[in-house]
Amino acid sequence: MADVRVGPASDPERYLNTDLLVWFDEPPVATTEQLLAGFGENSMFGAEVDGADERTYAGVYGVYPLELTVPGPLGTLRQVPVAGLTWVGVHPDERRRGVLTAMLRDHFSRVGDGDWSGLSVLKASEPAIYGRHGYGVASWECTLRLSRGARLTAPGLEDAASALRTRLTDAADPGVPARMREVSLRVGADRLGAVVREERLYTRFTVDSPASVREREVQRVLLAQQDGTDVGFAWFRRKLDWENGSAAGEVGVIELVGTPAAELALLRRLVDLDLTTSVTIRWRSVDDPIAAWAGGPRGIQDATSDSLWVRLVDLPTALGARGYAAQCDVVLEVEDAACPANHGRWRLVVDEQGRGTANRTDATPDVRLTTQTLASAYLGARSLVAQQQAGLLTEVTDGSVAALDTAMRAAQAPVAAVGF
Repeated sequence: MADVRVGPASDPERYLNTDLLVWFDEPPVATTEQLLAGFGENSMFGAEVDGADERTYAGVYGVYPLELTVPGPLGTLRQVPVAGLTWVGVHPDERRRGVLTAMLRDHFSRVGDGDWSGLSVLKASEPAIYGRHGYGVASWECTLRLSRGARLTAPGLEDAASALRTRLTDAADPGVPARMREVSLRVGADRLGAVVREERLYTRFTVDSPASVREREVQRVLLAQQDGTDVGFAWFRRKLDWENGSAAGEVGVIELVGTPAAELALLRRLVDLDLTTSVTIRWRSVDDPIAAWAGGPRGIQDATSDSLWVRLVDLPTALGARGYAAQCDVVLEVEDAACPANHGRWRLVVDEQGRGTANRTDATPDVRLTTQTLASAYLGARSLVAQQQAGLLTEVTDGSVAALDTAMRAAQAPVAAVGF
């Protein structure tokens, strides 16, 4: 293995060159400063190895500050700060030399030392990689496709939806990214698993490039308001097409965020846009209300895939950052080779208010599991009982897995995480 040194990426050009080499997308026309505008101070990192190409790093990664909605005490929800791992890439010449492992260990060390609730999260481009480093799939997502004029029925929301005002604007208009963040933050507080970015990242993502607008329009935002207050937005772009002389345009929804009534009102406008025949909405939950409004998932829902991956970097801090649905007192024996401070036995005690604390113990374990299995259950969606039946964890004390599962489970399924 190579001698890999990881630290802050002091050369933005090298950082960007590495990313472009790894992801081999169309060369950008924007400046380096514009392309990296979503990053804050000390949020880009590079790996160095002797003898590597001086125009690039051996590997790069970045961190976006995010807010994640996690279970709160006794069925409530809370938003906590987490580190969003992104822009991860290894130079093709330096693969299989320990570069990724070194970068992740550097990342884990920084997360453990920072105010991140002990948590790192990511959207995985290569799912097989991150499970080996202790990340677990904590939520799922799919893409939904509606036809022009689709009928959306929700009797309980009719009055609220009809009272909303919707207006179209450009995504890059001044103040629009800030309004999108505010809606996301407010609505996300009631959506388990919701991810909210910093304003600078909404601003960066709404900037178009020649590649992003090729044969498509600029990004638009349809805002929904109630009594002058933003309660939802549909962030989208259209692509005009023709079939046999008839318009067959496509509406690609980048994000749809809002109260249930706002999402219904916004969708009804999207499926009624002129010169279009279809609406595609990505990053939606597998039990999304849109499917119910449209009469069921058959014919509109694509295959399910992994959404948010969670990593408990500082186990006691992470387990204390979320709340629990029931009391429990369970000793966990956790396997975690990448974060040795997590490895070993922990006693998780949840009091009658749904507050949990995890402390080191020498007591006999009740449950043996990997940090990946524990992470997959962090948002309350993955049944630990089912994972026990699948042989993914071991119960030592009868009933302990069921008790832990009851404490960690949430009443609602996590929503799909937006991209970052």
